[in-house]
Amino acid sequence: MSNGFEALASIFACLDLGFAEQVLSEAYRPEGSVGRPHRSLLGMFKAELAKRLGGVRSYRRLHSLLEADEALRSLCEIKADERAYDRATLMRFRRRVGPERLERIMSSFLRQLDEMGVLTGEAVALDAVFIKAYSRRDPEDNRRGLFDSEARLRKQGRNVVLGYGVHLAVDAGSEMPFTVMVGSANVNEKRISTPLLHKARKRSRKVKRIVADSQYSSEAFRSEIKRLGAEPVIPYPRNQRKGEKGVLRVDKRFRSHGPWRLKRLYRCRSAIERVAARLVDHFGLEQVRTRGLRNVFIHTLLCLIAMLTIAVSACLLGHRDLMRSPVTLMKLTGRI
Repeated sequence: MSNGFEALASIFACLDLGFAEQVLSEAYRPEGSVGRPHRSLLGMFKAELAKRLGGVRSYRRLHSLLEADEALRSLCEIKADERAYDRATLMRFRRRVGPERLERIMSSFLRQLDEMGVLTGEAVALDAVFIKAYSRRDPEDNRRGLFDSEARLRKQGRNVVLGYGVHLAVDAGSEMPFTVMVGSANVNEKRISTPLLHKARKRSRKVKRIVADSQYSSEAFRSEIKRLGAEPVIPYPRNQRKGEKGVLRVDKRFRSHGPWRLKRLYRCRSAIERVAARLVDHFGLEQVRTRGLRNVFIHTLLCLIAMLTIAVSACLLGHRDLMRSPVTLMKLTGRI
């Protein structure tokens, strides 16, 4: 198998994807029903993971690989007389399955990691990643996209970006994603913070600290964190609690100031930056080739599931130290 896909055989072989297949089948009619039978649901799911795990940048390239590589066809359960999955086929599959079912599959992987003792769950870090939309600006209303009307503008550094915000909650100890929400790029973090907190809380009842940057600083959010029995580790911006000593702050050079204990706890926030970097560099988060909030959410969930697939398979293959190293694990399993 070419292009590093030989590693996928070892990774998929060690995983129990029976639950995923059961969840996916809920979106389709049972076998034997009237009408044309659907393609292999688990095969299309594996093809979506292969695209992200194999670093394939486009569905056109994935289609070419599925047509040419017999071993990859077999891995993705494409029969000899069947056409390779094309972009339209996989798009219909993703839309039909929907984000709710993909979140359940993601939860299943997280449960496996929890049972393996990977997740600590004590410190949860929150942050947002902004990704560009698959569209250009609407000339009649340049605040939104021409081909993607749900995409919005957001200032990022010196640039203005048309796209979406991927709001993540990450287990700071293991650097595994707990949950995600996706909104238009102009949606402020404070509006997403409370529902994101409650989704993360459902993943783990052991949460003791919520760590986030000053974008999440509001008395309402801090009070909600305390109500849930956790401690907010969030620096105050300059316009809040002016002149007061003993509070956590971060300056323009990203240096933290305040009590030593809070500065030490605030270091956990860097975990979410590493997670975001891996999602972009190794799992194709920024390779958005779909439009609309729901479709971008589905794309994001598939990227997170691919990340969790690496973590679970690394533990099952006896390489727990590589669960955050997708490139090294793929190279190693490709030689097994």
